[in-house]
Amino acid sequence: MFSKPAPNIGTLNTIDAIVFDCDGVLTDRGLFYDENGRRMLRFDARDGFGIALWCRSGFKASILSGRPIDVASKRFTELGMEMLEGKCHDKRKGLTELCQKWDVDPERVAYVGDDLPDLSAFAVAGLKIAVKDAAFEILNSADWILHAKGGHGAAREVCETLLKA
Repeated sequence: MFSKPAPNIGTLNTIDAIVFDCDGVLTDRGLFYDENGRRMLRFDARDGFGIALWCRSGFKASILSGRPIDVASKRFTELGMEMLEGKCHDKRKGLTELCQKWDVDPERVAYVGDDLPDLSAFAVAGLKIAVKDAAFEILNSADWILHAKGGHGAAREVCETLLKA
């Protein structure tokens, strides 16, 4: 269907920060609820290791999610992510504000998304990345389409490729 390999090393080396959507990127889009209505999410351990390596290497990482991130917050904060934002319904604005807080030019930020709400963040990010199973419009707008699906190594693929560059 679509294939867009990772950009060249020169482009990859311009990236100082990664921002991830949560559901569909750091998860496989499945939403689990217990009998009390509490959400449970499944995260890939290899994704976590990749994010931890990225953050420990001195780079910045965060989440912009349209849904609440209460479940994800503890997991990703312990990996080194900062300024996580849930219930973000204007991801362009959210990404712009995050870049200002970090004092990082948006052109030096990679954004990883999977669905239509991520298009507005794509308008700001310097590197637009889609998971393999993203919506058509995201795949079409991406600079790089990952080999991995959301929640199944996508974050690891991004972090590892950028760190190796």
